[in-house]
Amino acid sequence: MTRVLVVDDDPAIVRALVINLRARQYEVDSAEDGAGALRAAAARHPDVVVLDLGLPDTDGVDVIRRLREWSRVPILVLSARHASGEKVQALDAGADDYVTKPFGMDELLARLRAAVRRAEPADGGDVVVETEAFTVDLAAKKVHRDGRDVRLTPTEWHLLEALVRAGGRLVGQRQLLREVWGPSYGTETNYLRVYMAQLRRKLEADPSRPRHLITEPGMGYRFEK
Repeated sequence: MTRVLVVDDDPAIVRALVINLRARQYEVDSAEDGAGALRAAAARHPDVVVLDLGLPDTDGVDVIRRLREWSRVPILVLSARHASGEKVQALDAGADDYVTKPFGMDELLARLRAAVRRAEPADGGDVVVETEAFTVDLAAKKVHRDGRDVRLTPTEWHLLEALVRAGGRLVGQRQLLREVWGPSYGTETNYLRVYMAQLRRKLEADPSRPRHLITEPGMGYRFEK
């Protein structure tokens, strides 16, 4: 049974989430602050964390960073903060998705299910990842489309690999820049736009309507099978 850790200091939201999740056969733990969240995560080993950013003892982004020091558990941020910069900060810290309050329960549960499905990164077992349009062989560092190898530049490959190895999770712009271009890069988002466009031209059936290399405006990118 999937275990969910809900972290929020609003009792009404916690109660609603607990009722809805347990009705769908999830096991649920809850915490009202950052310290409690870290204790619960260490003790209960949740399969996914639903985390508010506005906690009474610390900022939720700090909780994300602390969790990422030792855990790859999917983190779904649930926050009233709507600014793009705050979303990017949470994603760069290691969150997997971001839902703003007020939220629809159906959408939140769908995103939670997706986070659980994607919990195992591609390199946890699948070295060959197939889509409708192309196949990525992570071990051989090759891409095949229509039975032929697709020639990618080293940078194109590193960008694609970073997204595929994220297992469908949203990867923030700054994180991608630093992984692909190096730690001194973090603001050159035009690099991402250029190289993502090149990858789509080479891999997507319709580059103008990508099905697999998805942009989350202002936040980052994700790979979808």
